[in-house]
Amino acid sequence: MSLNAEVLDRVSFLRREIEIHNRAYYELDAPTISDSAFDALFRELQGLEAAYPELAAPDSPTQRVGGRPLAQFVPVTHAVPMLSIQTETDTTAAGAEHFDSRVRRELELTDTSVEVEYVAELKFDGLAVSLRFEHGIFTQGATRGDGVTGEDVTQNLKTIRDIPLRLAGDAPPLLEVRGEVYMCRDELVRYNEKARARGEKPLVNPRNGAAGSIRQLDPAIAASRPLRFFAYGIGAVAGWNLPATQNELLDALANFGLPVCAHRIVARGWRELADFHDSMGEERARIPFDIDGVVYKVNSLALQDRLGFRSREPRWAVAHKYPAEEARTVVVAIEVQVGRTGALTPVAKLQPVFVGGVTVSNATLHNEEEVRRKDVRVGDTVVVRRAGDVIPEVVLVVPDMRPMNEAGLPCHPSFELPGACPQCGSHVVHEEGGAIARCSGGLVCPAQARGALLHFASRRAMDIEGLGDKLIDQLIAGGHVRTPADLYALTVPTLAFLDRMGEKSAENLIKAIEKSRATTLARFIFALGIRNVGESTAKDLARHFGSLAALQNADAAVLENIPGVGPVVAESIVDFFAEMHNSEEVKRLIGAGVHWEERENAAPTGPLVGKLFVLTGTLPGLKREDAKERIEAAGGKVSSSVSKKTSYVVAGEEAGSKLERARELGVAIIDEAGLLQLLQGESS
Repeated sequence: MSLNAEVLDRVSFLRREIEIHNRAYYELDAPTISDSAFDALFRELQGLEAAYPELAAPDSPTQRVGGRPLAQFVPVTHAVPMLSIQTETDTTAAGAEHFDSRVRRELELTDTSVEVEYVAELKFDGLAVSLRFEHGIFTQGATRGDGVTGEDVTQNLKTIRDIPLRLAGDAPPLLEVRGEVYMCRDELVRYNEKARARGEKPLVNPRNGAAGSIRQLDPAIAASRPLRFFAYGIGAVAGWNLPATQNELLDALANFGLPVCAHRIVARGWRELADFHDSMGEERARIPFDIDGVVYKVNSLALQDRLGFRSREPRWAVAHKYPAEEARTVVVAIEVQVGRTGALTPVAKLQPVFVGGVTVSNATLHNEEEVRRKDVRVGDTVVVRRAGDVIPEVVLVVPDMRPMNEAGLPCHPSFELPGACPQCGSHVVHEEGGAIARCSGGLVCPAQARGALLHFASRRAMDIEGLGDKLIDQLIAGGHVRTPADLYALTVPTLAFLDRMGEKSAENLIKAIEKSRATTLARFIFALGIRNVGESTAKDLARHFGSLAALQNADAAVLENIPGVGPVVAESIVDFFAEMHNSEEVKRLIGAGVHWEERENAAPTGPLVGKLFVLTGTLPGLKREDAKERIEAAGGKVSSSVSKKTSYVVAGEEAGSKLERARELGVAIIDEAGLLQLLQGESS
């Protein structure tokens, strides 16, 4: 084929595009195109370079894995390059047959009755890393980077509990282990729920969560996230007689105490490889972590050596992918959903599309900031991704397919979050950083009703015994209760007809509701469910103001003068009482007979005044709540995190990272006996 200017321009364009997308994917953890679209670009460039050998260049993306080390990390040169493996995009059984044919051809096997032995493993969707063990001790961890040079992320990798700091058994003088850092989907969901409750930005998906966590400069961030690790190969080795096969190698790594995935088989011939590919495809949704294919490797390490490598890939391995869990569709509308914590989430209503094994008609857009970053608009053609049980999400917009008017402008405006909650009309507040917006009508918003009622009735709030989640669900579903004040209008006949109640249980619940009318100001403030106001802060507020009216009239500047109340908490309190719906609900509660003894402002008293405590681990004689109550009764405060302001960390059995943090900061550490001494007014 003759070389012309058109080919040169196309090759130049492809190289630039692939480098841009490589950087977005590997370095920024913010992919700009789908995996299938990237693979198409890469295959086109490979095909052109194969057709025109004179175009081969050492700086072509086909000659390296992708991504350069970030400047903030110390570069690490891999003693043995971390190369990628070839991708087989034919998702049918023919993909396995193609690989087997290539291996047989390279090995010059003409006898069709002789089948090659392979190992089939899962292709994890995470971040590839290398772990260096010297005489069994974990000494360095690095990302793959461009395959030759990676980033030193040792401290972050040390926070992953799956990774042993010392190998078990008789470890060799040097062993580099290659593997994948990943997250399980259910653990990511739980982490994101807690992150949203703390007002933090959730992680987008397991792969981005794993990659982004390992590239954090602060190891404490990686430590807080549910990271896991699987070993699947080795790099440099010294002083170790290698096993004969890949399967035995994985068993040996497992014997060293390294986690190795159990989903693998030894297969003979391509048909058994294809069967494994099919079975894992059927099991894919039930596997707790994301995979995007399976990996086939020649089992014999001697044959691997004989087969060798191409420029960037081993000849003895291939990644056999599954059908893309991404598809294109059109955004019909963008609606806003209100979660149980009041968080407003934009949701794209889609033309139904089959993706990831199901028909998808809704996809999350996460938050207003994410919608603006991706610039998703009604009418746009978008790429939608679904993985396992994870909520479908809009990955990106296809700009060339956006509807435009005669003036060349978009037919639809940019998305804007409403200023009022679509469920209750309360005003929307933006938390620090601006990523998360919330409805301020916590007491009256139907979307938050269940959580608000459960919190209001909880033991440390209004303490309404017998009012559990199933009963609250019935009361809401039957239209008997909408807000906390409605509880005080319930009657025995109404309750007696509910499922699993009866007259006696109804009478007991009414007595508990009646009893709750007499409470304390601190309990009432806590029961209101003001965002960022916990039990301890509620007590501080009650102690400082002495009356509800004084708290309601306080501005942010006054609130911030109270120890332990910062700008975020102060803003939450002001926003809560500024919402008319909340103020009306407070009046309804007081009108229903909820009362407490109001008093003048009183300073705390006791032997622990001015002392800040953090509890960690299990105490031998005291439950954590009992210890907290005794500390606060003695004038002290209890915090959930260790800082330089912490006076004492009370450590019990199985104390975790808080104990390490206390040691780093030089905070005094005491046990239960030391706490009891302080409570009695004795010095520790």
